[in-house]
Amino acid sequence: MNAAPDGSVIQRDAPRADLIAFEIKDKITKPDIEWMSSITDEAMKAHGKIDMLLIMSNYEGSDLGAKFDGYANEVKVRSVAHIRKYVVVGAPTFARAMIKLSGTVIPVETKTFDLAEEAAAWAYLVEAGPAAG
Repeated sequence: MNAAPDGSVIQRDAPRADLIAFEIKDKITKPDIEWMSSITDEAMKAHGKIDMLLIMSNYEGSDLGAKFDGYANEVKVRSVAHIRKYVVVGAPTFARAMIKLSGTVIPVETKTFDLAEEAAAWAYLVEAGPAAG
């Protein structure tokens, strides 16, 4: 498990290299979103297609600098072509609605789970098999 510079995000261990998982533990800072984006960017370059799991155990929003970070936004835009499954655990109600809506307009399969269903989210992604497969 790796932690971002300010500790608002940690990278969780995943059962396969093309599945990246992050836990959001606080308000996301600019250094932390850049750290998270660089890991995502490297995974997309290495594997082509990836799956992503976000666990929002204590999401407190994002700093203004994190919301408008150029590199993070560039990675987010490019990720549409590289993420097969985007799974979020514990998303606040407003975020859950946005995730479901985005799944209808972009070519990424989205799914949300309640925080108590984290094990089911992991099982869903493990059952899906490799993203490139």
